[in-house]
Amino acid sequence: MPPPTPALVEHFFRHEYARLVASLTRRFGVRHLGLAEDAVQAAVERALRSWSLRGVPDNPAGWLHQVAYRFALDSLRRDLRWTPLHVSRSADWPTTSPPPPVDAEVQDDLLRMIFVCCDPVLSQELMVALALKTLCGFGPTEIARAFLTTEANVLKRITRAKERLRAAGIDPTALAAADIRTRLPDALAVVYLLFNEGYSSTQPDQVIREDLCEEAVRLALLLAEHPLTAGTETAAFLALLLFHAGRLTGRTSATGDLCLLEDQDRAAWDWRLLAEGFRWLARATTGTVVTRYHAEAWIAAEHCRAPDFAHTDWAAIVDAYDLLLKLAPSPVHQLNRAIAISRRDGVEAGKQALAQIPPGHIPDTYYLWHATLAEFARGSGDPAAARASLLRARELAPTVAERELLDRRLAGLSPGC
Repeated sequence: MPPPTPALVEHFFRHEYARLVASLTRRFGVRHLGLAEDAVQAAVERALRSWSLRGVPDNPAGWLHQVAYRFALDSLRRDLRWTPLHVSRSADWPTTSPPPPVDAEVQDDLLRMIFVCCDPVLSQELMVALALKTLCGFGPTEIARAFLTTEANVLKRITRAKERLRAAGIDPTALAAADIRTRLPDALAVVYLLFNEGYSSTQPDQVIREDLCEEAVRLALLLAEHPLTAGTETAAFLALLLFHAGRLTGRTSATGDLCLLEDQDRAAWDWRLLAEGFRWLARATTGTVVTRYHAEAWIAAEHCRAPDFAHTDWAAIVDAYDLLLKLAPSPVHQLNRAIAISRRDGVEAGKQALAQIPPGHIPDTYYLWHATLAEFARGSGDPAAARASLLRARELAPTVAERELLDRRLAGLSPGC
C-alpha cells in the first residue's frame, strides 16, 4: 500500500476528532478536557509518521482512537495528581477494543458532549465557542467568523469555558433527561454552526466540507428521533439541514467553481435528500410551536420547490424573513431580507430595506455585506460603486473559490469602471 499523504491523515482527523475528544472526555472526565485534545493531536502526529512507513491500517479510525486513548492514559499515570485509585480503575479498561457502550439517555458520545458543553454554568457564547473548538475541531478563525468577532476574543472564551467546567466538576455520564431538554436550544445552535462551516467553509482552499455537513445532519437526525429531544422544533431543524445538504452538489461546477443559486443546475441537486426535507418539514408543522428553524426551513423550502430561479416565490420568502426576524432578530437576517425584497420589488426597495440595518451592526469585515452593496450598486446602474464594493469583498473573502467568484463578477462589469 502506498504511503498516505498528510491530506489523508487530515481527512481522518476531521472525521474522528469530535468523536475522539468526546469519548476520551467521557472516560477521563471534563476536568481532563485539555488532555483529551492533546491526545487527539498526538495521535494525528503519530499517524503522519507511522502511516508513512507502514501504510494505512485496516481500521484507521480505530487506530487513532487507541493511540489517543493510550496517550491520555499514560499522561495521567505520569501525573502525580492522578490518584492510585484512578490509575487502577483505568488500567482495567481494555486498550485493544472499542470503549464500552454508553448506558445513559443520550447514547452517542459526541451528542452527549455537546450537551455537556451546553451546561448552564457557561454563557451561550462560551458554550458554543467551546463546543465548536472541542467537538468540531474548529480553529479560532472559523469560530471568529461564525460569531463575527476576533480570534483573540474566541481564545478568551474557550479558556474561560474550560475553567468554569473544570471548577464545576461536570460529570459527562450524569446527564438527566431534564438537563437534555433544557439544553436542547443551545445544542441545536452548535450543530447548526457545525453545518454552516461545512456548507461555507473558512478553509482557504476548501469552500465546502461535506464531512462536517454529514456529521451535522447525522446529529440532527439523532435529535429528531430521540425520545427526549424529538418534536416539531428538531423536525424543522432537520428539514432545514436536509434542504441545504440536498443542494450541496449544485454549489460548485464541474470545474470546481462556486455557483450562485441563480446559476446552479437544479438537476444536479440530491432530490432524495430534498424529499426527506419536505417530509420532515411536514412533520414540523403538526404542532403549535413555531421556531426560527420553521422560518428558515420555509425559506429553504421555497428555493427548493421553485422549478428555476426566475420562478422563485420571493413574496413568500420575504414573508418568511419577516417571521424569522420576529423569532430571531439578526442583522444578517435583515441583510438577507433586503436581498429578497430587491428580488420581489426592485433594487431601490432593497436598498431602503438595507438602510434599516443600524450602522455598525454588521462588521465592515463581513465580505457578504460588501458583495450585497456591489449587487445593489450594479442594479442601480452605478458600476463604479459596484467595482469598489466587489474589490473590498474580494479582499475580505475567506476562500479561493469565493475570491474567484468575485473575480467573475468583476469581469462582468462594464469596461473602464
